[in-house]
Amino acid sequence: MLRIDSHQIGIEQGSILLFSDFQDGGAMWTGKGPRELRRVVEFDEAFSQRPMVQVSLSMLDIDQTTNHRVDITAEMVSEDGFVIVFRTWGDTKIARVRADWMAIGPVRHEDDWDLY
Repeated sequence: MLRIDSHQIGIEQGSILLFSDFQDGGAMWTGKGPRELRRVVEFDEAFSQRPMVQVSLSMLDIDQTTNHRVDITAEMVSEDGFVIVFRTWGDTKIARVRADWMAIGPVRHEDDWDLY
């Protein structure tokens, strides 16, 4: 559990089209076996500590003739941003994916002091 010892909590959210591989014959649509895509997300304002990040699929356009194998996660979470990682494997054919995300964590207050 993340315990936030702060009088100010920041919440930032966003949505990102990860890929649209059916348009240009990309690997998620035409490939087989393990495939992975990474997208860097930078926060508008840095958190004062590493936030908790939740990533979810908000649009999945997938071929109905193959098994649906998908994995989405947030990695390399820092005060400044994170990386969305999307994976598939086997014969799964994925045309498009959009991901939504939310980060929650402590942020600096204008009255905070920096003590050195």
